[in-house]
Amino acid sequence: MFEASQQRRARFITFEGGEGVGKSTQVKRLLARLESRSITAVRTREPGGTPRAEAIRSFILQGRSESWGAGAEAILFAAARLDHVKELVEPSLAAGKWVISDRFHDSTRAYQGLTGGVDDTLISALETLALDDHTPDMTVVLDMDPEIAFQRVEQRALEDGLVLTGDRFEKEDIAWHKRLRDGFLEIARANPERCVLISADQEVDSLEVAIWNAVQARFPELHIEHEA
Repeated sequence: MFEASQQRRARFITFEGGEGVGKSTQVKRLLARLESRSITAVRTREPGGTPRAEAIRSFILQGRSESWGAGAEAILFAAARLDHVKELVEPSLAAGKWVISDRFHDSTRAYQGLTGGVDDTLISALETLALDDHTPDMTVVLDMDPEIAFQRVEQRALEDGLVLTGDRFEKEDIAWHKRLRDGFLEIARANPERCVLISADQEVDSLEVAIWNAVQARFPELHIEHEA
């Protein structure tokens, strides 16, 4: 049997992927799964998670930084991440709480780096500064053809009676989103020890089960705690 300290070790899990792949829904569902095992978990997002990071999020997604270029946006995301890590991620993990984040540093590498053309040297330097050694224990990369993803988003909006306007990144053309998808696939392939690539082109319940199975496979203590 695992020792108590092993059983209670806090984990940091991030979700990544293109627009409309269902990250937010699956973050909520994973949180519920963990809480059903009596694991205290914190749900957060990037950019965001703290008041200052949320202010940066609003500034960027409104398109107010677009004219500054991808390099400036990468710096803004890193500033938000630095605050997020120091004020929420690090204290939560230290308190024994799992942290589940809708996006983290891989999004900057995919959006501004691999898709936006920002030099890898800058992206890596910003990661070193903002992460402060808080690399996720596991990253779930949800993959879907962006054309299918946007069709789903439009269908959900129609069913809910909403009008889609698109934020800073959602309004990019489909070719841009296909390059973004390739970026996330490249990140997943380059980091197999951390990233788990899962097709998001399946029913929500089936996707939830696939993610939960992957999480349990990565953290065997979940089985031990459940059986204890």
